[in-house]
Amino acid sequence: MKAFARVGLGLILVFVSFASMADDARQVGDREKAFARTMAERDFEAFGHFISEEAIFFSGNKPLRGKRAILEAWRPYYEGAEAPFSWQPALVEVLASGQLALSSGPVFDPGGKCIGTFNSIWQRNGNEWKVIFDRGTSACEFP
Repeated sequence: MKAFARVGLGLILVFVSFASMADDARQVGDREKAFARTMAERDFEAFGHFISEEAIFFSGNKPLRGKRAILEAWRPYYEGAEAPFSWQPALVEVLASGQLALSSGPVFDPGGKCIGTFNSIWQRNGNEWKVIFDRGTSACEFP
């Protein structure tokens, strides 16, 4: 009987863990969508709120290290009335620990044509997710 109770408890813990990971994935997906809206809404200040202080973004093969360098490099993308590109998450995966997540999806030109794929690693800081790594490619892996 004790073995049956342990198996039942184990199954409950697995279910709770998967439910928590699904909730974390939804949160990261929502965060990514809000991050992308900063470009559509031309809100550079809001863009900065999504980036970790120690983040690394890749510009080609050159890493931009730290939030300040990233903001300096990305500021021109937020100038002007029309966004030069947009993105949306198509895939979100969260580690079982709930501390890191990957979001990935297509990047579009202003006409809606896929011009690349983004890959962002999000890190949980308390109850908030921030981008810690970001790298885009010119390949369109998502339809």
